[in-house]
Amino acid sequence: MAFDKDPDLVAREETQDLISSEKVDGTAVYNRQSERLGSIHHFMVGKRDGRVRYAVLSFGGLFGMGERYYPLPWDVLTYDTGLGGYVVDLDKSVIENAPSFERDSEPTYDRAYDERVYGHYGLAY
Repeated sequence: MAFDKDPDLVAREETQDLISSEKVDGTAVYNRQSERLGSIHHFMVGKRDGRVRYAVLSFGGLFGMGERYYPLPWDVLTYDTGLGGYVVDLDKSVIENAPSFERDSEPTYDRAYDERVYGHYGLAY
């Protein structure tokens, strides 16, 4: 996993404002109660503007069976060096009821889907 080492060391290895995509994949995601929700499976970047739009959370399942993927708008994540992972101010139930997909059935990220995902989290797209 990308952050199996000391979180302080990881924080020092990064630049002030940037992190390699290689280090984001596999990073744990927690809620405000420090409950681990899952991990970042990958993220989606705008082809034209280069902006990260979603961190796709791998959540649920056991040993890869029944696992689902939940696109989280990048803006709902905050990196916490103490936890060595990202924190979201969301209850587990909010994520469980969010738009999601199974392996090999990734959605079409069109405007309607983006509006649905952002709307679920109370954000304007």
